[in-house]
This record gives sequence, C-alpha cells and structure tokens, in this order.
Amino acid sequence: MNNNVVLQCRQLTKRYEQGDLNVEVLKGVDLTIHAGQRVAIMGASGSGKSTLLHLLGGLDKSSSGTVILDGADLNQIGAAKLSQLRNRSLGFIYQFHHLLGEFTILENVAMPLLIGNQPIKSAQQQAAELLKRVGLGHRMQHKPGELSGGERQRAAVARALINKPKCVLADEPTGNLDSKTAEQIYQLMLELNRELQVSFLVVTHDPDLAARMDHVLYMEDGLIVPDRTHHN
Repeated sequence: MNNNVVLQCRQLTKRYEQGDLNVEVLKGVDLTIHAGQRVAIMGASGSGKSTLLHLLGGLDKSSSGTVILDGADLNQIGAAKLSQLRNRSLGFIYQFHHLLGEFTILENVAMPLLIGNQPIKSAQQQAAELLKRVGLGHRMQHKPGELSGGERQRAAVARALINKPKCVLADEPTGNLDSKTAEQIYQLMLELNRELQVSFLVVTHDPDLAARMDHVLYMEDGLIVPDRTHHN
C-alpha cells in the first residue's frame, strides 16, 4: 500500500440546530485514508457513522473542521467544482442500490461517465466491460426491477467504480443481502480494491465484512474511539 493520502478530515464536527434543539452528531473526528486502503467504521446506530460518510463525500457541510479530498479542501471550493471533484474522485455504494428504474443497467453504470462529458459510445463500452467483470454481462439491457437484490447491488458497485475513483464510500453495502450474496459482494470489492488500487471506506454492522478490511474503526457518541469492546 502506498502512502498517498486520498481522503482526510481534521476536527470534523456536525451540529443540527432547530429552535431550542442543538444536537452535536460529530464532535471532532480525525481520519486519514491512504490510496488502496480498506477501512471499516463500526458502531451503534446514532453514533454518527453515516453523518461522517456524508461529510466526507461532500454531500453535506460540516459545522467546523476540514475535509481534504484528493488534495482539495471541500470547504474552499464552489458547488460546481465540488460536484466535478466528487464525480471524478469518489464512488458511492448505499444499502439501497439507488439505481434509476427507467434506465437499463448499462445506462445506469455509464451515467457517471456521461455526467463527466464522456462520449456515449465510450461510456457504454467501459460500462459494459465493468459489468462483465462483476458478472452481469448477460443482464446489461435489463432494468433494475428485473434483477435480484444481489445483482442490483453488483450493478451499484460497478457504477461506483466506473470513474476509477480514488475512494469508494460505502454505507451498509451488504445490509440488505443474504449471507451468500453478501459474500459475493465482499469478494468483488476486495478484488477491485486489489486490481484498481481503489480505497474503500465502509460503514457496516457486519463483522464479517469488517474483518476483511485493513483497519476497523469504532464510533461512539460522535467520536472515533479506541476499540474497547470488540475482541472477537
């Protein structure tokens, strides 16, 4: 693994204020992800894991602190620049696949390339190659509604990787899958991590998935804490 820093946050906080309500969800999180590194974040519901992922992905703004993605400070760039950077440097995988139902799987996977102004033919060619890699070569012209849950999630993994991002942020990527299908998704993520040197930051409740990562971090009450409770 090389030491290039792909994604980093320093003293990241997030507060939600509404009337008299003032909830501090993140309380000063420091985190560094290097190129090719696989990191899992575990912790109870409500500990701030998904909020952290949203801030790291530029999907929400922090109350204070910094997020540096691929050398750029997300707080210092405008919306258009942020959108370009996110499309180029990050891939996202969610618990629910978020594929667009009216488009074929091929069109869904090609979408990030088209957003980045690639020609349709080239985008679809790259999408087709990646879909074959994830075992969906025979399903490219199907729509998401015609696929099984595992197939949809494999398509979502392909879409997250189509831009050859520096880092993939995954929020409970196997949360909806049975153990056999989840195992296929783990294997696929590990294979693509090794081959493409993509970093993975994965929020999960799944100890099997966490065990496949290089590092496991635990969140508790808005902070990353030393591992005090998990000795399995």
